[in-house]
Amino acid sequence: MPLYKGLSRRGFVGGVAGAVGLLAFKSPTDLMAEEAVSQARRLRAPRAAEDPYDLLAKLSFNENPYGPYDSVLKAMTGAFKYANRYGYPDGGIAEAIAKRHGVKKENVLMSAGSGAILDVMGTTFAPDGKTVVGVEPSYGYVYSHVSSVRGDEHLIPLTSDYRQDIDALIATTKKHYRNVGFVYLCNPNNPTGRIVTKQEVKQLLDGLPQDVPVLIDEAYWDFVEDPNYETSIPYVLEGRPVVVTRTFSKIAALAGMRLGYAIAQPEYIKKMEPFLSSDAVSAVVKWGGVAAIADTESQAHVKKVTLELRKQTTSQLESLGYEVIPSETNFFMVGLKRPVKPIIDAFQKKGVLVGRPFPPMTQHLRVSVGNPDEMKRFIVAFKEIMASA
Repeated sequence: MPLYKGLSRRGFVGGVAGAVGLLAFKSPTDLMAEEAVSQARRLRAPRAAEDPYDLLAKLSFNENPYGPYDSVLKAMTGAFKYANRYGYPDGGIAEAIAKRHGVKKENVLMSAGSGAILDVMGTTFAPDGKTVVGVEPSYGYVYSHVSSVRGDEHLIPLTSDYRQDIDALIATTKKHYRNVGFVYLCNPNNPTGRIVTKQEVKQLLDGLPQDVPVLIDEAYWDFVEDPNYETSIPYVLEGRPVVVTRTFSKIAALAGMRLGYAIAQPEYIKKMEPFLSSDAVSAVVKWGGVAAIADTESQAHVKKVTLELRKQTTSQLESLGYEVIPSETNFFMVGLKRPVKPIIDAFQKKGVLVGRPFPPMTQHLRVSVGNPDEMKRFIVAFKEIMASA
């Protein structure tokens, strides 16, 4: 887009002298980059909502409400100069991911969001009658994709305290061993927010047949405080049949840009790679991902404010007499003591979007942690809705 688009004729002519002086020192590419950065800053500034979507308190998809870090916006803006190229520099995103986790580049598989990796696991390891073993409720997207490739699932209920039943996962896998494509573990679990401890992960991996792949979804790893939790990536280095997935959609606020990855043995990467489009990840988000990994200060800030708001909000709900499941994520589940679907609809009428039903927990509401204003709106709406209900 021309830099002068939207200027009046008088404004354009009046600015020529200054522009000529500036062009003597800066290239058109530099000028375009500066204008793009300026535009991004204007977009981030407080402004009146332009459409109904902007007016909603969006607490339904476990997103980062603050948007990408300034460092990430700057990196992505600079990468727009590659928008017209195929063989562009990618900022070394695969190398940055590998370095972050102490693995080799051949252990990394990138995708347009970690959901694409979850798809590929089903396509690779559980097609045509093969099964996935997991708990319910969990991130059901995994199970629905296995069904779409004519696979099956063996789903185990959560324990009475909403934890994943490791003993039952082991027993079920052994019972159906010859037909199990992979075992799925969401850690922390979505939608409950509960972790599987490092001791339980070891128990699971030691108890399963050695050739059964285990998919461990660590989308919410960045928010965990519990010292009994550990990432499962070291098991990849041990040579275990583990595939660990991560995403930039949550703490890095790149949900709409789509960037995720898997860490696994090279032989697993080679099996999954043919089912992923090599150009599904854009140049812009690759550069943004590199910047997000490097910006540990912003990561720490988002984690801090998110957990503070989560604890503040859940304390308010508990003071009102409602049970909240202990969470280690940027969302939580509150027990309503009544069917959740009418409550979700009531929230929507008040301009607050909250999570969908998660059978069989049909009396629990999942709520993402938004910004301070959104959480205030949630509490006000919660009190009004539950009083009238």
